[in-house]
Amino acid sequence: MSNDPLFQPYQLKHLTLKNRLMITSHEPAYAEDGMAKARYRAYHEERARAGVALTMTAGSASVSRDSPPAFNNILAWKDEVVGWMKDLADACHGHGCAVMIQLTHLGRRTRWDTGDWLPVLSPGAAREPAHRAFPKVAEEWDIARVIEDYADAAERMQAAGLDGIELESYGHLMDSFWSPMLNELDGPYGGDSLDTRMRFSLDVLRAIRARVGEGFIVGIRYAGDEMQPGGITRDEGMEISRRLKASGLVDFLNVVRGHIDTDAALTDVIPVQGMRSAPHLDFAGEVRAETQFPTFHAAKIQDVATARHAVAAGKLDMVGMTRAHMADPHIVAKILRGEEERIRPCVGANYCLDRIYQGGMALCIHNPATGRELEQPQEVPAGEGGRRVVVIGAGPAGLEAARVAAIRGHEVIVHEAAPQAGGQIMLTAQTPRRAEMMQIIDWRLSECERLGVRFRFNSFADGETVLEDTPDVVIVATGGLPDTGVPGVPEDLVVSAWDIIAGDAQPGRDVLIFDDAGDYPALQAAEKIAATGAKVEVATRDRGISSEVMSMSLTPAMRALQGKDVTFSITWKLVGLRREGNALVATLGSDFSAATRERRVDQVVVNHGTRPLDDVYFELRDGSVNLGEVDYGALISGAPQEVVRNPDGAYRLYRIGDAVSARNTHAAICDALRLCKAI
Repeated sequence: MSNDPLFQPYQLKHLTLKNRLMITSHEPAYAEDGMAKARYRAYHEERARAGVALTMTAGSASVSRDSPPAFNNILAWKDEVVGWMKDLADACHGHGCAVMIQLTHLGRRTRWDTGDWLPVLSPGAAREPAHRAFPKVAEEWDIARVIEDYADAAERMQAAGLDGIELESYGHLMDSFWSPMLNELDGPYGGDSLDTRMRFSLDVLRAIRARVGEGFIVGIRYAGDEMQPGGITRDEGMEISRRLKASGLVDFLNVVRGHIDTDAALTDVIPVQGMRSAPHLDFAGEVRAETQFPTFHAAKIQDVATARHAVAAGKLDMVGMTRAHMADPHIVAKILRGEEERIRPCVGANYCLDRIYQGGMALCIHNPATGRELEQPQEVPAGEGGRRVVVIGAGPAGLEAARVAAIRGHEVIVHEAAPQAGGQIMLTAQTPRRAEMMQIIDWRLSECERLGVRFRFNSFADGETVLEDTPDVVIVATGGLPDTGVPGVPEDLVVSAWDIIAGDAQPGRDVLIFDDAGDYPALQAAEKIAATGAKVEVATRDRGISSEVMSMSLTPAMRALQGKDVTFSITWKLVGLRREGNALVATLGSDFSAATRERRVDQVVVNHGTRPLDDVYFELRDGSVNLGEVDYGALISGAPQEVVRNPDGAYRLYRIGDAVSARNTHAAICDALRLCKAI
């Protein structure tokens, strides 16, 4: 029996959970046709295999046809869901892991112009800002229908062999009945009384219990304090908590704090990089102390120490480490092996959650195997080794290549021109709220050192330097350099966003930033310039700002910028620039018309992506066996690269990450993993 608080079993009704770590309900958007098929199952089974006690599937599984998915949610209103959920549950149960699912009616938190094109539903007419649909105000027959839908969905999950369900009541239909701000109904389900505003949720719970009986576990995830004027207050939330317990209809409370009707509000509920860790843990502990009832919670609990404290201090019964398990599904296994220091850290980049809206499926910024468990190994298998692999560049791509090649048993040498590792992440981390990104580098450095990788820093490796190592495989991971080549704009009159962030160029007093990439450097440069008191205008040809940053990750940047003298101009692009005396006159044009504008400023900053730093690649290409060619079919399938274009070549040559083209950190690390796992 372990003395670790995290490894004390927890008895939830009849269910014994083997430890205190869980994955809370979330929707990674891996469903196919609304069903949890092979990819979805593999994702949860990987974490079950590693030892997590409870995995909560399907954030926002839809119980009704007029609750269409906002981002590829599971369709719990379909009978065919039973077979797929049974497969998932059986797989996880085989590893001693309990399985539950979150059920909900999304209410106004979706759109009408998807699914069956039915009106969205709410007890009031207020539109949710994030999804923008004006809801139909629920009638009596809507309420009766949805109550039955909840009961039907619960019955399906019981038939699938799940251990229980959780109802979502924050930002969705159920809690909109609770909210005095949103509930406009009169009569039995509305009005000023908490009794009537809670009636819908209690009627749902009674209908569910009538179907599944007392033995099936039923919980609720809800906001105990909406933290907004007119919303559910802390005191009212505590009363709701007490009433849920007293109802005898629920078996656990899963507590959140805040509201999610805007991107900024959602970011406070689920904090991202640069925001305080575990900000709502103490509040969840207060709910547990008040109710003396099983209490679960998750919100940026990234590290094992905080999770351990949550249990040891009596704040929680079960600790959710959901995004942490996306970064490293083997957290439990590593703790049990005495390898806690080897856990791949969650860096809070929120690539996972943000990306479900933009890219269609959740991915971890520095674990490319997450969501790809069918194709990529979470633990790279050892190989026969015997080759010498030379990697040029110690950014995220180069370090991942070195790590994976070393696990495969090869001798690995890394050349890095700078005095330390980091690449572009060193630049990213210059903004204090993005300093967590350095953990991507630190973790890989530690792993490489453990595996015996040799580093040669301050080594600007050219072809001759590389050939002195007599390599069998050369991997060019040299990244890129800022591209300031905007048509019609003299490059000697502009500086790059990198120049500002790195301190190689001092901020001006009246600055135009042309953001033609839509990624982080423009925001970081704007933040650094604005902090000096300068006037800043950020212009982009796009229809919206920072198109690649995504909504939740944009929130901290906007909070930093909106209090300064910063404006954003969308649909305008930099088309000309000239010097007049001590000033610069920038001409802005448009893709939509022939209109132009002029700006008189003292500095123009360009964020236009990068161009590959690929000189050494082309210097080495002719001497390689494959002439740099990559067999994409083999790369995707995980097979070795066997292209031969030059039988007299002395080595195989590849390039990865931004040394190929400007992409992002995830792409760079993904390149390295899927190439090097087959060497």
